[in-house]
Amino acid sequence: MNPNKIIAVIPFYNESSTIKDIIERTLKFVDAVITVDDGSTDDSVSKIPASDKVYLVSILKNSGKGFALKKGFEKAIDLSAEKIITIDADLQHPPELIPSLIEKIIEYDIVIGNRMTDRSKMPLQRILSNRITSFILSWKTQQNIPDSQCGFRVYKDSVLKSISTNFNGYEAESEILIFAARKGFKIGNCFIPTIYNKSKSKINPFKTIPGFLRVIFI
Repeated sequence: MNPNKIIAVIPFYNESSTIKDIIERTLKFVDAVITVDDGSTDDSVSKIPASDKVYLVSILKNSGKGFALKKGFEKAIDLSAEKIITIDADLQHPPELIPSLIEKIIEYDIVIGNRMTDRSKMPLQRILSNRITSFILSWKTQQNIPDSQCGFRVYKDSVLKSISTNFNGYEAESEILIFAARKGFKIGNCFIPTIYNKSKSKINPFKTIPGFLRVIFI
């Protein structure tokens, strides 16, 4: 690894029980970690390990995952990252598979984790919504995107330097793919296992579904 070339962005909101673990495990595979506190009201920030390889970006008010990612990407680019990993803070993504995503990025500009070959542990509602959104995004981008809802991704810096998102919620992750495809960037995928813990999902379908539909028509 070269200094600041592979950087992970971890957005979080009230992840006190998992934030320390995910950072420590991720640090083994990247040059630096950028944590983005999206207005947490618990003691998550105090659990962040002290390290010169860990940066904290604080957002005073909960503004949405898309907004948190945007702030994290800005910091990663400021630190001269060439490959930017995004990974959720709730331990649903295994950092140990970061090398697999990095290996794939040689062929692509964006690589997305693909859990859809391991659906046995995925709730039926998530399977259905993922299949629908993935089908629509694959059609929209004219590229194969089997798991559009997975936040475990790696981006080349050229992608994030050339596009800017408008949405602040989860739909921003779909928006990135549409804008990237329009600019000719290649999108690939990499197998990852499906992991669901007992934590309550922060996705509000009443907000996410209308947001996704707006993205599709941009």
